[in-house]
Amino acid sequence: MYSFYKKRWQNIPLRYPGRDYSLPGKYFVTICTRDKRKWFGTIVNGEIQLSDIGKIAFNLWNEIPQHFPDITLDEYIIMPDHIHGIIIINRKLKKNVVSSLHATNPQSLHATNPQSLHATNLQSPDDVPVKNETMSCISPKSGSLSVVIRSYKSAVTTNARLINKDFAWQSRFYDSIICTDGQLSRIRKYIRNNPINYL
Repeated sequence: MYSFYKKRWQNIPLRYPGRDYSLPGKYFVTICTRDKRKWFGTIVNGEIQLSDIGKIAFNLWNEIPQHFPDITLDEYIIMPDHIHGIIIINRKLKKNVVSSLHATNPQSLHATNPQSLHATNLQSPDDVPVKNETMSCISPKSGSLSVVIRSYKSAVTTNARLINKDFAWQSRFYDSIICTDGQLSRIRKYIRNNPINYL
């Protein structure tokens, strides 16, 4: 499945046109290491065995809500050379902003309560939604998805380089806006099964 997404990531626009990435919503995020180096561990019998740098990435991912109170973490996985995760922005909007959003784009706001994380396995990579998939760049808006990921990558880099000074991320990151409960369920399955399907 990783090879499937790798193909989908080629030649993707930098941002989803017109999207404010500080808005409430669910976002499927993928962050890769530079040159796909396997800094975070190895897959053994379909399970990830984290390296010391992988443990840093794992611990700091779990700390994201401590630094960004409007963020909730959903399903995620640390893989040898990349991270998949669902990030939920729960920021409350003023009534006039909400009314405007509903009038112009009813899919801009999504439910923010995570469903159960226990779901059946994906049958095919085609089951994974790719609608609105984008490659994101840095955003100046406080609490936006780009600011969250930039802060996370910076913290991992600082700590990882205490172990190996050559550690580096691929620039930017990939994201997909999750618009429906069906997409959310399928992405959760995809993330959970990533170690089994990793090549």
